[in-house]
Amino acid sequence: MATKLFVGNLSWKATNDDLRQKFETYGEVTDAVIIMERDNPGRSRGFGFVEFAEDADAQAAIKGLHEEDFMGRNMLVNEARPREEF
Repeated sequence: MATKLFVGNLSWKATNDDLRQKFETYGEVTDAVIIMERDNPGRSRGFGFVEFAEDADAQAAIKGLHEEDFMGRNMLVNEARPREEF
């Protein structure tokens, strides 16, 4: 079953491809996206999401990459939670 991870504290220079490459060493990444500003689509909001095909790979990525340096910043990696409804 697919597992989505929240990745925070990303460098403003990081791209979707950079994020995917960093996480692919832990398993099959089905999606990797950095969230961009609404008013300025060329500017990162500093966080993103990575989805793994297998839960075990996602858990290994959390253990291996949480607080790991990535492009000069220590990433925060956790299991993503569903967005709360308003």
